[in-house]
Amino acid sequence: MSKIQPIILSGGAGTRLWPMSRRLYPKQLLPLCGPQTLLQQTLARVADRARFHPPLIIANEEHRFIIAEQMRQIGLCASAVILEPEGRNTAPAIALGALAAQDQDADAVALVMPSDHLIQNRAAFDEAVARAAAAVRDTQALATFGITPTAPETGYGYIARGTPVANHAGCYRVARFVEKPDRQTAQSYLAQGGYDWNSGMVLFRTRDYLAALARLEPEMAALCQSAHDAMAADGMFRRPGAAAWQAMPARSIDHAVMERHANTLVVPADLGWSDIGSWNALAQVTARDKNANSLIGDVIVCESHDSYLRADGPMLAAVGVRGLVVVATRDAVLVA
Repeated sequence: MSKIQPIILSGGAGTRLWPMSRRLYPKQLLPLCGPQTLLQQTLARVADRARFHPPLIIANEEHRFIIAEQMRQIGLCASAVILEPEGRNTAPAIALGALAAQDQDADAVALVMPSDHLIQNRAAFDEAVARAAAAVRDTQALATFGITPTAPETGYGYIARGTPVANHAGCYRVARFVEKPDRQTAQSYLAQGGYDWNSGMVLFRTRDYLAALARLEPEMAALCQSAHDAMAADGMFRRPGAAAWQAMPARSIDHAVMERHANTLVVPADLGWSDIGSWNALAQVTARDKNANSLIGDVIVCESHDSYLRADGPMLAAVGVRGLVVVATRDAVLVA
């Protein structure tokens, strides 16, 4: 079976993790969940060259040298880093990656991943990707990955499973996409079963995604083609045509394509996944001491419980606190 082309989205700002995550150093470029940054972990996830081509990275112009250095640190490289002049959300960014993939292989199958998510179960990830790739080759569908819910979260979109896909165990037609529900609705989804969190990862044949985009968002598709055709090379960096990009509408892949396309699949998986979308989410995937505290950096605690305490520079001391998030950097302190 032919290799899969990873497309890694690394243009996010990660503002909800201030004061560590900032415009010039967003969360995907930080070592929040271990010694490697989230981007480095994402690159390592698709490092098997027997199964994956070198990835295409879609990134912000301001981060290009940081990304290059982080790849050098772990001995991995990208086939290209496509630099957005400014963010236009995920639908056009993914189209740029799909067009670049087609330059190498007209029948390319692409795996799109955010660079700022955590996946702890690599074996489950590999299995889910293999299932999805086989299914999209047979059905020409656009596949998304559903995360098995563990709580009635209201910060995620949900995907309702439809009928199973014939001859592809573990794959389902998408019955519908659901915007972030209220808590009561989320609780009903868990009670009913058959609902998954929307992970933001998708897999498709590039020709099928580009055809769907051309049908559903013809202006965006035409501008993406123009931006791609005017792409300028600078070593491994690629800069799309600025005039077309400035005219580009900003839409997510869910709103532009996935929710409006009839042929979509969901592959549910228990990946040990988190979008690391808040300090509380980060605390949930960080090791805790006997008092349920997560302690990172130069931190001293006394009679403190259920807290996330992180020091990046100054020493942090906490006495008698409970249920707090405290993050101290060299120039700012967050207490929440």
